Amino acid sequence: MKIKQLSVFLENKPGALSAPCRVLAKAGINIQTCSLADTREFGILRLVVEDTEKARRLLQRNGFAVKVTEVIALEVADRPGGLAAILDALEGTGINVEYAYSLTGRTKSGHALLLFRFSDPNAALQVLKDRNINTVGSEELSRRLKG
Repeated sequence: MKIKQLSVFLENKPGALSAPCRVLAKAGINIQTCSLADTREFGILRLVVEDTEKARRLLQRNGFAVKVTEVIALEVADRPGGLAAILDALEGTGINVEYAYSLTGRTKSGHALLLFRFSDPNAALQVLKDRNINTVGSEELSRRLKG
């Protein structure tokens, strides 16, 4: 199951991060999880929100460059080697992990949740399914994050 993620491009300067967050807050859009990566001149704020399309339109209307991408949320055993097991399942498939970031907290089963951006999400989903690695969809992710 793929999850829609927003990538918001920001200048790397004081106040740049708070601006899109304020826009979403004012509209009542909750940020479920986020990641920020930077270079010297710009940053990429990656967000998962409950209403991706509404957030995208709102951010674009407020002058932000926004791209929608697909990520996959995986349950990862929260123990030494948990992430290595996921990566081992993908070894030799030619599927690249472009980036990954974690969500706070654990699932009821004690697993960590990580979001992955793969070079080929459909192929990655098939490999993960074949290896019995549990993916988490948007609705389930929302339920888990709300507790």
